[in-house]
Amino acid sequence: MASFSFLSRSPRLVLAGLLLLVLSACGFHLKGAAPLPFQTIYTNINLDSEFGARLRRTILANSPGTRFTTRRQDADVYLHQMADSQDLRQLSLDADGRVEEYELNLTLRFELLGRDNHILLPPTTLHSVRELPYNDRIIQAKEGEFERTFKDMRNSLIDQILRRMSSPEVQEAYAQASERPIAPESDDAVLNAVPPAGPTSIRP
Repeated sequence: MASFSFLSRSPRLVLAGLLLLVLSACGFHLKGAAPLPFQTIYTNINLDSEFGARLRRTILANSPGTRFTTRRQDADVYLHQMADSQDLRQLSLDADGRVEEYELNLTLRFELLGRDNHILLPPTTLHSVRELPYNDRIIQAKEGEFERTFKDMRNSLIDQILRRMSSPEVQEAYAQASERPIAPESDDAVLNAVPPAGPTSIRP
């Protein structure tokens, strides 16, 4: 009877397994992005940071044939973070002069270079803005909400980075890299020191 019970359940188990395979195959593929045309990538973004780790996971999930290298000279392309900043500003005040609403700003500037410093994607600035109401009577809860919002904004920028790197224009540029202009040399030591975006205090 036990053997018969297992056999009667096996079609459902097979169907469940197939469903999981389908979900794993397409569930993490970013809509609007194609697999990257290059095999190896290096970046000065800190891959141990929350932002860098998610960037790496997103790229690998969308383009399984691509891997990260620890040295620029070993990579087909260089994802170069040129600037990274986040801030918030008071957007509106009530009659007593207390903040009612904040504006959150997140900016990332980057470029994509080929192995010989040829420009595959010119310097590109991504900007994300959100507006959130504020109540100074629940500061701790609001700080948590602001941090979660900044995280969502950074995730949105990661999706935009991947879409740009996988665009037909970049694929064409990579195929004709030797014909692309060469980027000027930059001080990577300084650029690598740019800290990843993190929580911003909202205390007045």
